[in-house]
Amino acid sequence: MQLEIKNYYLRSLELDDSEQFYKWSCDREVTLYSLSSYAYPQSKSDIGKWLLTINSSPKNVSFGICCKKKNQLIGYTGISAISTLNRSGEYFILIGEKEFWGKGVGTLVTKVVTDYAIRTLGLHRIQLTASALNLGAVKAYENAGYKHEGLMRQSGFRNGQFVDKVLMSVLSTEWKGI
Repeated sequence: MQLEIKNYYLRSLELDDSEQFYKWSCDREVTLYSLSSYAYPQSKSDIGKWLLTINSSPKNVSFGICCKKKNQLIGYTGISAISTLNRSGEYFILIGEKEFWGKGVGTLVTKVVTDYAIRTLGLHRIQLTASALNLGAVKAYENAGYKHEGLMRQSGFRNGQFVDKVLMSVLSTEWKGI
């Protein structure tokens, strides 16, 4: 499956993407605010195994973010922890190619994936957490329509200190679409 966006497209992740993921995992600036799994060294083999299983879980939907102009994988996104009973899930995104930071890609992709989660998957609530220090991400989520729900005090640990996380969500009843 492929979702088209202005200047970008979202596609399924492939085993061939492991080289790119490995490159990102080795860059501490890229992974600073990312999932906890990036806090520990991973081999190319570990990443390959993860990519083999990524599309098989009914509780997760993942997409590679690609630049149309360069036909290049620049990050990944999706919805994890999908609960069909509660019709909810958790949004995530990582833009691994730094040249695409600060260009509105996060907001654009967040809108498209959220719209997919609500309209196609039938989810009612999509939530996310972000480091309170990651001001660019928080702004992108606000611009995409997510609302602040609270602060999870000292719930992350980065660079030797505890950091707060922002909890945000959007509901299908308030979603305006893309």
